[in-house]
Amino acid sequence: MSNTPTPLGFTTKKSIDWAWKVNDSAIATDQVALKSALMDLTKPLYVAKKGQQIGLATQVAGNGSTEVLAFAQKLTADDLGDDAFKKQHGVKYAYHGGAMANGIASVELVVALGKAGLICSFGAAGLVPDAVEDAIKRIQAQLPNGPYAVNLIHAPSEEALERGAVERFLKLGVKTVEASAYLGLTEHIVWYRVAGLSKNSDGSVNIGNKVIAKVSRTEVGRRFMEPAPQKLIDKLLAQNKITPEQAELSKLVPMADDITAEADSGGHTDNRPFLTLLPTIIGLRDEIQAKYNFSPALRVGAGGGIGTPDAALAAFNMGAAYIVLGSVNQACVEAGASEYTRELLSKVEMADVTMAPAADMFEMGVKLQVVKRGSMFAMRAKKLYELYITYDSIEDIPSDERLKIEKQIFRSNLDEVWAGTEAFFNERDPEMLARAQSSPKRKMALIFRWYLGLSSRWSNTGEKGREMDYQIWAGPSLGAFNSWVKGTYLEDFTRRGAVDVALHMLKGAAYLQRVTQLKLQGVSLNTELASYRTND
Repeated sequence: MSNTPTPLGFTTKKSIDWAWKVNDSAIATDQVALKSALMDLTKPLYVAKKGQQIGLATQVAGNGSTEVLAFAQKLTADDLGDDAFKKQHGVKYAYHGGAMANGIASVELVVALGKAGLICSFGAAGLVPDAVEDAIKRIQAQLPNGPYAVNLIHAPSEEALERGAVERFLKLGVKTVEASAYLGLTEHIVWYRVAGLSKNSDGSVNIGNKVIAKVSRTEVGRRFMEPAPQKLIDKLLAQNKITPEQAELSKLVPMADDITAEADSGGHTDNRPFLTLLPTIIGLRDEIQAKYNFSPALRVGAGGGIGTPDAALAAFNMGAAYIVLGSVNQACVEAGASEYTRELLSKVEMADVTMAPAADMFEMGVKLQVVKRGSMFAMRAKKLYELYITYDSIEDIPSDERLKIEKQIFRSNLDEVWAGTEAFFNERDPEMLARAQSSPKRKMALIFRWYLGLSSRWSNTGEKGREMDYQIWAGPSLGAFNSWVKGTYLEDFTRRGAVDVALHMLKGAAYLQRVTQLKLQGVSLNTELASYRTND
């Protein structure tokens, strides 16, 4: 080779006899042609020497004169991931658009991804059943044969919402739900799953209602990987919600078809490191699959922390059946977030996120991950939680503290806030309101949840004057994405289409996989050739 730097190099001392040859005239050596060959994922790559330079050809020739030094297979975006995942969900790509509550994962987002062969979950969490039903009908009208999913979130303090959601899912024929934030199984998620079981003509089990469960703890993952608990099956039988045959069939299937190992994500998260969580959940899956021999077999996907093609490829190479993106999609044009919020999200860096109390699990001290850049929500929400654990009622809060939060956080007298809270929960969950009437501590929690609940809606609708109170869920993966697209057309938030982002993520992962294949055979590439950029 010449001492002059070239785009490609070949440094291995190993001799690999591919028995392939290429025509000298078909070998590309200049930077533009090399990049073009690498970007064409539909054709294999053959590394060969042309004069003193190393180049690429995309086909071999029976009468070729130049020996092949290294090889990379054709690998397209739809080759990545588990084929069984794609088949069962009727999709082209092993990609899942994760749910984002309050309709941030909007009808438009679900439909756009669905029409492109990618499954996405509608963000039903936080919405009343009537709003969820309306959204499902709109999705079904545009995706009559799918693919789509609807989020079912664990609501320990608002059981009526979880029950109401399942009732609507069964009524409307929703075939896939994404179960999130579960601390343990409830009769409602079990009802949804088991009510969709039937027997095929060959005696096998037909799983009519599919479940994709997001977990970050092994104890929760185990519950979704095993058959439904008998005590919950008995309870559903007693209520005539399932048939005796379905109860028997439930012993033969796991509670979920797919388990998403949810690492450091936006929203509800345990901030688990991606590199430790995914192999741990896969190992648990292997243990349980070996015990039960489910057919089809349990699958494990990866979500949380995936914001670049490099991260996507890492997930697939670690054994993920599919990848899940949420935070990144929130900044896309189809997301149910205000323009102000989407612009802010497009500027978030990896360190611009923090943990704050969750509205739906406020009393339990559960936290979620939010954007701290351009918002005081996290600090103000933490202040309310400190008051909640310190005092037993609103009346016990010192007057100066009460005046401060009325002025700075609520911007209203707390008595007026309670009146609005009563009206809200009277429509949303009358049972919870009744419990609060006899418990000053619970009443205080509901008043504080008024702020936590509305803050996310203010962000979605772009409430003027409340920008510093916006609750915006996001993980550090969004910062990684923003860094990756800097200087490209996707830096502009008005040009971020969810399908475009998803396909770049997958195509980039496939591109980098082929680069890795070449590197393992001793091929060295310069920085531009070794990386995938969205403007390529």
